[in-house]
Amino acid sequence: MKIAETYHAWRGEEGSGEYEDIPGFCKSVPMEEIRKHDYVLTPGRYVGAPEVEDGGEPFDEKMKRLSTQLYEQFAESEKLEKTIRENLEMLGYGEN
Repeated sequence: MKIAETYHAWRGEEGSGEYEDIPGFCKSVPMEEIRKHDYVLTPGRYVGAPEVEDGGEPFDEKMKRLSTQLYEQFAESEKLEKTIRENLEMLGYGEN
C-alpha cells in the first residue's frame, strides 16, 4: 500500500498527497544523475539508507554495556542448561 501511495504521489496524481524522498525507501532523481552512473539502477546508490538513531551513547560505552549484558545472558543460559539436563536425567532421559 505504501509503495502504491508513494508512486501515485510521485506522479502528482490528484488526491495522492505530496511526494517526498525518504532515505532508505524512495528518491526521485533526474535522468542526468542516472546517466552519470552509466544507467546503473542499484537502489542503494540513489535511495541510501534510513537514518539510525544512536541514542547519543558513545560507541565504546555502548559496546561495554552490551558485552556485559551478553555475558550475563551466557551465564544464565548455562544455569538453565544445567537445570534442564538434571531434570532430563531424573526422568531417565540423560545422556548415554
